[in-house]
Order: sequence, then C-alpha cells, then structure tokens
Amino acid sequence: MTKFSDLSLDPKVLKAIEEAGYETPTPIQAGAIPPALEGRDVLGIAQTGTGKTASFTLPMITLLAKGRARARMPRSLVLAPTRELAAQVAENFDTYTKHMKLTKALLIGGVSFKEQEALIDKGVDVLIATPGRLLDHFERGKLLLTGVQIMVVDEADRMLDMGFIPDIERIFSLTPFTRQTLFFSATMAPEIERITNTFLSGPAKIEVARQATASERIAQNVCIFEGAKRDRSGTRKRALLRKLIDAEGDTVSNAVIFCNRKSDVDIVAKSLKKYGYDAAPIHGDLDQSQRNRTLDDFREGKIKFLIASDVAARGLDVPSVTHVFNFDVPTHAEDYVHRIGRTGRAGRDGKAVMISEPRDDKNLAAIEALIQKQIPRLENPLADEPEEEVKETRSSRSRSRSSDDRPKAEASDDKSKRSPRSSRSRKRGDSPADHVAESNKGRGVIVGMGDHLPSFIAMSFDERRAAGL
Repeated sequence: MTKFSDLSLDPKVLKAIEEAGYETPTPIQAGAIPPALEGRDVLGIAQTGTGKTASFTLPMITLLAKGRARARMPRSLVLAPTRELAAQVAENFDTYTKHMKLTKALLIGGVSFKEQEALIDKGVDVLIATPGRLLDHFERGKLLLTGVQIMVVDEADRMLDMGFIPDIERIFSLTPFTRQTLFFSATMAPEIERITNTFLSGPAKIEVARQATASERIAQNVCIFEGAKRDRSGTRKRALLRKLIDAEGDTVSNAVIFCNRKSDVDIVAKSLKKYGYDAAPIHGDLDQSQRNRTLDDFREGKIKFLIASDVAARGLDVPSVTHVFNFDVPTHAEDYVHRIGRTGRAGRDGKAVMISEPRDDKNLAAIEALIQKQIPRLENPLADEPEEEVKETRSSRSRSRSSDDRPKAEASDDKSKRSPRSSRSRKRGDSPADHVAESNKGRGVIVGMGDHLPSFIAMSFDERRAAGL
C-alpha cells in the first residue's frame, strides 16, 4: 500500500502530514500527487470528501519550497467557488506549511480590501481566492498574475453552476501560458470538458470513482411528502422534518439541513430553535464574520443542526457529520451528490434523508438517474395525522376563537343583539341599499358608497346646477 513517504514530498511537508495524523493517501491523492510533482497538468475527477484539497496543496507546497515571492505577484493561485471552500483550502495550507516559511493570502468577499491589499503588497507564495474578489483586486491595479507558476481550479463543476466560467476563462488569460494547471471537479459537464481541452496541456487524468456518484458509506432515503393545504404546506413539511430527525434518535450527533432558498433557511432554523433543537442558519446573505462564527461553532459541537443553502455544500469540511437532511430536493442533480457528501467522510458511515413533494418528481428522477440507483423510500410519519393536528406558530394557537368555540351564553347574547330585520331573508322587491339601511337602522353604522346611492348622483347636470350642487 502506498504511503505519503513514498510520494517524494518535501521532508518538512511529510513531518506536518505525520503530525496531522495521516499516513496513507486517498486514491485521488495517490494518483494526483506524483504527476503534479513532475510539473504536469492534472485533471482530477472524484466525488466530494475524497481528499481532493490535499491532492494539490501537498505538491504545491513542495514545488514552492524553493523561491521567493515578489510584491503583488503571487507564485501560485487557487480558485474556489465559495468563501467557505476558499477558507478550507487556506486551513489546509496552514496545516501543511507549519514547518516552512511560505506566505499566503485569502481573497474573499465580506473582508476589508485594505487588509487583503496589505498582504498582497508584501508578496505571497500562495494566493487563494474566489473569482469575483480576485478580479476586483486586479481591476484596482493591486494585483499582477504574470508570476503565477501553478494554478489550481477547485470544484470546477460548482463554478459552472454559479456562473463563474467566464471569469475563470478571463483569469486563465491573465496567467502565463507556461503555468502548471491542476484542475479538479466532481463531474465532467460538456462545458467543463471544453475548458480542460482549451487550457490544460496533455494532463494526467485521475478518476477514482464514477462521475457524480455518492459514497457507498452513505445510507440514503427519501420520504414522499404529499403536501397539504397551501397555507399549511410549509408548516406540515417542517413538522415532517422534525419527525424524521427524531426517528434517527441518538444516532444524530450533528447534521446539515439543506434548503433551496435562503428565505427557507432562516424559516427552518427559527422553527427548529422554537421546538428546542440546537440550530443555526448559514447562507450567502449573512455577514462573513457571522458565517465564520457559525461554522466554527458547528465544528466545535456548540451547534448540532446547521441549516444551509448550497453555499455550504462544497465548503464545509467537518469529518464527523453523521447526517444530512435535504429539506428540499435540489434543482440540479449534481448538487445532491455534493450535499450528501458532507457526511460519510474520512472513512466514516453517514446517513442522508430527503423530503420530496410531487412537484419534485422530475428532479428526483434526475438524481436517481445520475447516481444510477433508486433511493429507498421511507414511510411518511405524518401520513395518518390530520392536518389540523400539525401546528407550529404561536399565532395559530392564540388565534381568536370563532363563535362556535365561544361559550353558549356569549353566543346567545350575540343572537339577542341581532336586528329582527337582519335575521330574516330580504323581501322581494327590496333593493340592496334598502336592505342594508333597514338592517343597520339605530345601530350608528355609517353606510358607505357601496351600500347606499346618494340622491344627488341620480340627478341630471341641470338639476344639480339648479340646486346649487
């Protein structure tokens, strides 16, 4: 069996790997590191959670061990689709460069430009960035990419989903033609294949699993939710989520719950907290410091349930996540693979449960076609419960009672106060206005334009002028 010590890595890197507790590389690491150390372009295709980050950080650190960074001219560049994933890559560099003097800068949104510019001005060996923030610095004239020797594109298929491909192509054009390119993706969509054919030169292709397959260590289930009355559907679906969580019992140490919309992330988080679940939301609209704080709390076990949008699907690296709950069926089949890949990591077993409505049938079928198997169905635990019994908001419980729910004496008082005229059907020949006026007689009710026709409106123009109106 291959060990890290067999991969010609720098001795200081090997020491850091050993201190981190690793000895044997994963298949993608064993396949990608040797050609990367030889200076070849690499195309790595592997599902999430297989150790792709170390596949490029370890050879990069070894190759960058010699040389010196110059101001505003980074020696290497790593592009990531989300802030969280970029931060994860930065953490990997910190772990494996602890015995070396390499410098890095992290360029992501939500952080002051001045702080980032100060790092760039000093010169960095490794620049880790999201495409948008990188181009912002370039257009400000604060950054040159002509010194990039190694360029990494991580989670390329996610870049495609998020619309970053034009930015990626532009960034490629700003780097030297002689650069070494390491390109990683979980899937190979036609657009991704076009880019690799354009910008990679004779790459070593390492594919360690079928494209877009889920780990066999993840047990998958889907619960079919038939929906409810329109005004109760969301409430009932959140009740179903709680039932599914409770059904897993003590096996849930922590879990990520994915929603398709940011607004639903907040609603589900508030709902779970209200019912006593230790939950917190994370999505793109939150301040970066708050997102970092929430992720740190989740990693440290201070938060048990992390409710997330897809912004966290690729950037969350917590090896011990036991469960993933898909509150919504993702609209892109590939996102399902990346979502459930948050569990079953580092050789552990995981569990993924999804809620599917009839309107999701097409997306569910696409997911099953992609992973090439049918997801086992779970029985709906709410199937036998009437809708009226599934309550959630305090307002629904404190809603004022109807006359049928009030004491009989109170209802009887209401009847005695009714006008005799209003309790009988209107006589034939009465106009609506006559009926309303009669029924409201003596009650001090102001009759509006909809119930009464003022006499002056029926007068002709000449009659009104003669009357002085």
